[in-house]
Amino acid sequence: MESIRDKVAIIGMGCTKFGENWDESTQDMLVEAAYEAFEDAGIDPQKDLQAAWFGTVWGAGTGLVLARTLQLPYLPITRVENLCATGSEALRNACYAVAAGVYDIVLAIGVEKLKDGGYGGLPPITAPMATGDVQHSYRSSTFTSPGRFAMMAIRYFERYGLSPEQGKEMIARIAVKNHHNGNLTPKAHFHREITLEQAVNAPIVAWPLGLFDCCGVSDGAAAAIVCRGDMAKNFRTDPVYVKALQICAGPYEGELSQKYDFTHVEETYIAGQRAYAEAGIKDPRKEISIAEVHDCFTITEAVIYEDLQFSPRGGAKEDIEAGTFKLDGELPVNTDGGLKCFGHPMGATGLRMMYEVYKQMQGKASPRQVKDPKQGLTHCLGGVPGGGIISVLIAGAEKG
Repeated sequence: MESIRDKVAIIGMGCTKFGENWDESTQDMLVEAAYEAFEDAGIDPQKDLQAAWFGTVWGAGTGLVLARTLQLPYLPITRVENLCATGSEALRNACYAVAAGVYDIVLAIGVEKLKDGGYGGLPPITAPMATGDVQHSYRSSTFTSPGRFAMMAIRYFERYGLSPEQGKEMIARIAVKNHHNGNLTPKAHFHREITLEQAVNAPIVAWPLGLFDCCGVSDGAAAAIVCRGDMAKNFRTDPVYVKALQICAGPYEGELSQKYDFTHVEETYIAGQRAYAEAGIKDPRKEISIAEVHDCFTITEAVIYEDLQFSPRGGAKEDIEAGTFKLDGELPVNTDGGLKCFGHPMGATGLRMMYEVYKQMQGKASPRQVKDPKQGLTHCLGGVPGGGIISVLIAGAEKG
């Protein structure tokens, strides 16, 4: 199978501030993110863009919203959705269209407007169930995302011999790290340092997950301009080249099988393996310079370390305590605060992650800039332990 490595490049990106953007509509945020990306790339959207991919989960029904908002009449626009991997899906589709030679310059953009809906978290789960030729929907009155990921935390503690106190401290250190990084990021939802004691003793949401173990739900938008790799330096001296684009959708068998251990996400492992193979990466811990991962809950980030082979199985606690994933550590993770502090508007999150990788590769992420980054990884998880849609994308500062 042919790799996409270096066939396409990102030449411009934009991102709104994430948060409770009461004074901004979906359209306002789309304009803000898109025009930052247009200006960053130095392109005229009406003259240069040839197509667009628009990612949103709850924000709009079709690409007409984007066409009207950005005044892109008659442009081919595709609206995509893949749960929390929606932003990454928009970027993946845009990149493959360029790599296929269909277009030269395209837009990938994602947006979500969640705060005005009145939900304390993500909207209630509605899932299709096929019965013969008829599709029905159901709403789970007992399903909660914190509850499902709390099961992962409990099982992880038990499997690796951690007392409740040891486990709580392990995941609390992730919250402290991400709050520190988010406090250095002007566009992040939350700007507040927290202590280990505060994280450990925060009010419980679903034991052992406390308030600071759960990510924020936000409004926001992010955008990328993608072009052919051989054209990239016509636009800027520091484009970022795409190395791998992988999406892995699981069979949702975890909750039905006694074999599922609740201490890993198989789709993350598989997507990671495929992405590493596509990018030519042999040792991810050494060859990935930074990673933006889906820390919807602190335990999720800990498990991702192991699924992506940054840590050995059961070794996340030791690496966390050693500071491996801090800004000045061996492999900085969630340098912009992650979902935990930057926020999580579902349609924009994957593109926001790439925005951070893009800025880091260009050396423009001060004061959270890591030293001499070569390749960055983004990871999104749509779904729950035992059944999810995972994206793993890798980009780098130089052609291979």
